[in-house]
Amino acid sequence: MTRPAIGGILFDKDGTLIDYQASWAPTNLGAGRLAARGDTELAARLLTIAGVDPATGYATSDGLLASGNTEDVAQAWAEAGAPFGVEDLTEQLDTLFRSAVVAAVPVCDLAALFAALTGRGLVLGIASSDSEAAVLATAERFGLEPHLAFQCGYDSGHGAKPGRGMVDGFCSVTGLPADAVAVVGDSSHDMHMAAAAGAGYRIAVLTGAGSAEVLRPLSHLLLPSIAGLEQVLFD
Repeated sequence: MTRPAIGGILFDKDGTLIDYQASWAPTNLGAGRLAARGDTELAARLLTIAGVDPATGYATSDGLLASGNTEDVAQAWAEAGAPFGVEDLTEQLDTLFRSAVVAAVPVCDLAALFAALTGRGLVLGIASSDSEAAVLATAERFGLEPHLAFQCGYDSGHGAKPGRGMVDGFCSVTGLPADAVAVVGDSSHDMHMAAAAGAGYRIAVLTGAGSAEVLRPLSHLLLPSIAGLEQVLFD
């Protein structure tokens, strides 16, 4: 396809800015233990339901823990026997996930990439299925705040992926039309969100749990990671 004129980029967080398996495998296992109150058998069952290998913590493509939001996970786990109410479990999981920011492994020098992209005149944002607090903490940790016009999570009031609301929110804040926005993500939820909103460019990356087989037909461009994004867009 002919690449459209892009004025802004809306990034997913985990699996896109952050190497998903390297960063989240231990946290996934911890989430299972938390939800099962230490019951090993129940934890294994809950993790399997959420698309996570209970031995390694690795997530499968588009499983609940890889692409869903915390409320989705809490609801599924409560229905499967986790000894919590959904609201309580959501709050405890969000706290756990936010604390995991300290162990997050970036896919590249994020601050340098974001500085380069804003230097090219692009407006940047982050839209995540994690909480807004976790998005803000991630941006602070990696020095991204000066380069961001928009940050949102599943609880920011824009709705959840794969709905279009996060892209609409980015467009509202930045004044960009959707067809001038590139959405970059690692899951089918990201690509479906972009398509639903009419985003001009859908860029998928392979640093998350999504596979090339799933992502290639849903995206305009498939990259190993965002490390080469500036070169792809401008060279």
